[in-house]
Amino acid sequence: MAFPLPRGISPSEIEFISEMEMVTVVPRQRLEGLDLLSGPTEKLLPPQRATLPLWLAILLKRQRRVNIVPPYWLHPESLQIILQFETETREYTDAFSPPPRLPGQRRPGDDNRRNQPPPPRPKHTLDGERYHPSPPFLPQNTALTAGEESERDKEIALPYHWLEVGNMLLDAASDDLTEPDQIRRLLKDLREVRMSKMRKGVDILDTAATAGGGVALTGVGAMEIGEMRGFVAGVVEGLRKIGASREQARREQLAEEGPTQADAQDEDDDMEF
Repeated sequence: MAFPLPRGISPSEIEFISEMEMVTVVPRQRLEGLDLLSGPTEKLLPPQRATLPLWLAILLKRQRRVNIVPPYWLHPESLQIILQFETETREYTDAFSPPPRLPGQRRPGDDNRRNQPPPPRPKHTLDGERYHPSPPFLPQNTALTAGEESERDKEIALPYHWLEVGNMLLDAASDDLTEPDQIRRLLKDLREVRMSKMRKGVDILDTAATAGGGVALTGVGAMEIGEMRGFVAGVVEGLRKIGASREQARREQLAEEGPTQADAQDEDDDMEF
């Protein structure tokens, strides 16, 4: 007898999907572009930087053909800023830090046209059709260019696949990262802080289960949702059962007490009519 599959996506499947994220590499030898299902890749011409899918970058890294440039958020200073923001900011003591800004999205207070972000660049499929990439597969794990380094502090945020990308880069390209041991410790601290915030949302889940509505998960990553899916689903199902038993007990109590005075008055009015 086969066991039923769990609801949602498993952590291994989430990690497999995150391998489609784009990262920046510095090639060590020439390599022609490849025609993949996701589209053609760039030609690798040392020492020019190129953008490749994470799975291909890790494969070439293991073959010592490229070096992976860590994304702007995977630096000890950036992770430390995010960790302090998660723990010390009053507005986000029970919430999560905001996700990266989408292409074309303004920041609060950006009224000047010079500060407006450029419109998103379209891409093309193998058939030549144009399309715009959408979350979570946006260029949020690529390294910043020289002109974007000045905007680094304003753009520090955890992407959707931050945990998966960080762990895979630590395993496959730790020599390309700055202070990998400190990065590993900061990722662990961030994960514990954010998971504790999700566990504290039981009261919100109680309100959402009884009164309806939902729970805001803005800024939560894919692996965090996948790991907490079973816990949250179990809590909501248990709260619904408790609410149903309370409602059944209330109805039984009303049935035992008999008709109220208002119901008796309504019956007398019906008889007079």
